[in-house]
Amino acid sequence: MGLGIIGWIVIGIIAGWLAEKVMGRNHGLLTNLIVGVVGALLGGWIAGNLLGIPVGGFNIVTLLVAFGGAVLLLFLLGLVKRRA
Repeated sequence: MGLGIIGWIVIGIIAGWLAEKVMGRNHGLLTNLIVGVVGALLGGWIAGNLLGIPVGGFNIVTLLVAFGGAVLLLFLLGLVKRRA
């Protein structure tokens, strides 16, 4: 069973907030949501296509993958920001 829009929002907010804390950033709720959802897409793509880990549903694996993707996204954005 896949996540509905509410599930994606909840996972996105949690993953974005956790990534924000780990990376030492200070964003608002909307930015955390965006980072978390984009991070979930990035992490899901990496987990599914490169690592062969199936991800789906509302569970801890999905949250961990979204969190990892969000941290990676913030890291990459930080690299781009430093070069600009």
